[in-house]
Amino acid sequence: MSHTPATGFVVLVPVKQVARAQSRLAPLGDDARRSLVAAFAADTVSAALGSSAVRAVMVVTDDHELAADLRVLGVQVVPDATTDDLNESLVQAAAEAQRRWPGHGLAALCADLPALDPEDLSTALEVASRHATAFVADAAGDGTTMVAAASREDFTPRFGHGSREAHVADGLHEIVEIDVPTLRRDVDTPADLETALRLGVGVHTARAARGLRL
Repeated sequence: MSHTPATGFVVLVPVKQVARAQSRLAPLGDDARRSLVAAFAADTVSAALGSSAVRAVMVVTDDHELAADLRVLGVQVVPDATTDDLNESLVQAAAEAQRRWPGHGLAALCADLPALDPEDLSTALEVASRHATAFVADAAGDGTTMVAAASREDFTPRFGHGSREAHVADGLHEIVEIDVPTLRRDVDTPADLETALRLGVGVHTARAARGLRL
């Protein structure tokens, strides 16, 4: 089915409250976990802002302290309109993004991509622009780190357990024709963080991870 190619994307980044995010990093200590969650989000949005394919970045969160810190980086922030339904939150945020920046594509990006290279994101979004809907699977191959759509009507994210399979079943194009390792490297565990550090993380995560025993 033909579609009008997206001319740049608005990136939506959902961020849980720091107090309850990334529970599998708890072995590193609660203070470290909190610092890392905030750092991951800061490095993710900084990379998105640095992508030539991105026109704006909107963070979706109810963490007011984190929201204030991220606004300084140049993103806009909207409150999470739901309780625990990530996908519904993203759909509602997409409607607001379309109102603020009409005519652009939409991309939802996980907030735990501290090694994200803006060029990897640009490359993936360039491929996504050729399709009505597309996604990038995580490094493990069962989850999803990015979902992109040409319009709000096409934007139907299925983040959560088994999301790769769900996106394939929905007919989204899986972006496999390019190598974008930093876009696939989400961080849920200390082992994931160690891998991300080897790839090269942003300044916020590098600072937060300094001195940690992984």
